Amino acid sequence: MAAPERDDLTGRYTTGHEWDGIKELSTPIPGWWVGVFLISIAVALLYMVLYPSFASTERYYEGALKYSSTEELRKEVVAARAAQAPMRNALVETPLEEIEADDALRRFATTGGQAAFNENCAACHGVGAGGQIGQFPALVDDDWIWGGRIADIRQTILYGIRSAHPDTRQSLMPVFGQILTPEQISQTAAYVKALSDPAADATRSAMPGAPLFAANCASCHGAEGQGGRDFGAPRLNDAIWLYGSSQEAIERQIANPRMGVMPAFGDRLDESTVRMIAVYVHTLGGGEK
Repeated sequence: MAAPERDDLTGRYTTGHEWDGIKELSTPIPGWWVGVFLISIAVALLYMVLYPSFASTERYYEGALKYSSTEELRKEVVAARAAQAPMRNALVETPLEEIEADDALRRFATTGGQAAFNENCAACHGVGAGGQIGQFPALVDDDWIWGGRIADIRQTILYGIRSAHPDTRQSLMPVFGQILTPEQISQTAAYVKALSDPAADATRSAMPGAPLFAANCASCHGAEGQGGRDFGAPRLNDAIWLYGSSQEAIERQIANPRMGVMPAFGDRLDESTVRMIAVYVHTLGGGEK
């Protein structure tokens, strides 16, 4: 076996590996680095003994200290609830219509309501309640399908829309693709589109879709397309559209209507949280007195 070769420049031994005339030096890992590495292993093993580890499909090792982040969170939630209890109780005991008149209650409700909204509602209605075009309505305008008073908003939150709750709000738009011909659907859609166009005021009544709308749609949406909140018929004579305002989009909604579902939150959230969300939504800019 040949004796190790020493590099003339550095004085260190080589490993015997060479690439294109470049020889690899045998450079040992610094002792301090090895020490830190071994200490890190020792700390990791100690951590595994002291704290939860070694999970299986049914249980986990709790650790010598019996520490639980879940329990820490539970304690923090309990403490926060206890601190908020006076304001939450006042929120429940105060009539809905009077909450916003109390500055302290309004600030407490809107702050907590925004957090609860982001956790429970923003996935559909968006952070800030701007909605999602073609899917979920915006809550920051003055167009309300079921009413924009704070009591109306609370009821919708509690029971949902077309949900499984027995007290849910229900509405059903007929599938006019099975009732009207394609030409009649097109004429009705043109009339509906004209309802929100002030320039068509003088000629709208002469449109072929006018009698079709009166016979098939006015009983729910109103003679002027003003909507019917008692049974969730959207307003059609403004510039706010959930599923699109093009001729094609309106025809599609008439022929084969889409109707969204909102879950009932009354079984998930307590009354104070429901009221917080209702106040928050009501104060976004589109709430009604």
